[in-house]
Amino acid sequence: MNTTTQTFTSEPTEAPLVRALPLVGRVLIAAIFVLSGLSKLAAPAATTAYIASVGLPFPTLALAGAVLVEVVGGLLLISGYRLRTVAAVLAVFSLVTAAFFHNNFADQNQFIHFFKNVAMAGGLLQIVAFGKGRI
Repeated sequence: MNTTTQTFTSEPTEAPLVRALPLVGRVLIAAIFVLSGLSKLAAPAATTAYIASVGLPFPTLALAGAVLVEVVGGLLLISGYRLRTVAAVLAVFSLVTAAFFHNNFADQNQFIHFFKNVAMAGGLLQIVAFGKGRI
């Protein structure tokens, strides 16, 4: 006697656009990191002076670390490699950056940048929680 078992799912097949949304989201979040890291490379003296102006030690080392986290982290976020770890590192980086560089809430621009970093950390934590999706 030959019996065949069939499994049925009640979930509809996802549209290609829906499957692509996590990748699109990662590219959009990663863009700010990659562009910010490259802009730091384009103006290292100005960036080092800015880091020193907020009182952080070893501004040259901090610049190298920021560029590494932003550029490499952004590219890894797009690729999906070690995604949850990379997203967690970028989330922490975003919160640390907010705390040290965007903490003057009397300046509306800094206030907006602070909460932009907090929102980016929130999006990155969604990636930590839910992963990269199908693509």
